[in-house]
Amino acid sequence: MKTFKDLIVILGPTASGKTHLAVQLAHRINGEIISADSRQVYRGMDIGTGKDLEEYTIDNQSIPYHLIDILNAGEQYHIHLFQQDFLRVYNDIIARGKTPILCGGSGMYIEAVLQGYEFTAIPIDENYRETLLPKSYEELLSSANNIIHKEGFKPDLSTKKRLIRAFEISRFLHQNPDFEIPKPTVPQSIIFGLNPDTEIRREKITKRLHHRLENGMIEEVKTLIDNGISPEKLIFYGLEYKFITQYLTGELTYEIMVERLNVAIHQFAKRQMTYFRKMERDGLEINWLSSQKPLEELIERLQIY
Repeated sequence: MKTFKDLIVILGPTASGKTHLAVQLAHRINGEIISADSRQVYRGMDIGTGKDLEEYTIDNQSIPYHLIDILNAGEQYHIHLFQQDFLRVYNDIIARGKTPILCGGSGMYIEAVLQGYEFTAIPIDENYRETLLPKSYEELLSSANNIIHKEGFKPDLSTKKRLIRAFEISRFLHQNPDFEIPKPTVPQSIIFGLNPDTEIRREKITKRLHHRLENGMIEEVKTLIDNGISPEKLIFYGLEYKFITQYLTGELTYEIMVERLNVAIHQFAKRQMTYFRKMERDGLEINWLSSQKPLEELIERLQIY
């Protein structure tokens, strides 16, 4: 089989098996994995983010991975930093004659690389954000027609967090009309997706959640708090960190925490798939793999390109 020298992307919702597939592929084609996960960049956030670092060993061979454990929990990280980190790692892997495999479920991070998002370089305005946070999503959405539309800028209005960022970018563009937006490098890529049957995915999510709760996830969050990470910051990270923090601070009982977290993860997986479908509408072709023998199917398709 010929070596695929550009970028291979493997994406999918949580619990779809994308990391396992990426490791298997890397082992077969002398590849290295670049993580596209907005929370796995943080040290000490292991179980809750599903790093599963033991998966990066196959046949006693360690598969190199990148952009995992590069920051301390609590530090700032955002899409523009990810784009810069990705390009640095991508160029290094290519220079060493290896194949880069971008793997993850953070659709916006993946799309930022593949579509060459330009407006991520616009700085965060904490003071302006503070004025928007008290408003509801519906209030903000009703004013969305005031957002400046500029070539290349496609405001994402799907969540309050993204809507606030759209207002932030719009305000900056209004105040700095001559600002030169840097043009990111966009690698040639081929995208593969995993999307297991909904019932299978739901079963895996629930089973995995209970396994992680029984194997140190609550203790992980408690350690982060003991190490000085504020409950507010952990809640901002969402999902496991949000609900377990609320349990540890007495806001939720254990039973309610587990119930709400389980529902939230299922909803998150659904939102991930919605975002991947949006990526397709935006012009990115995703080759969806069957759940039976995804590795064999992936390799067969790679030989075509």
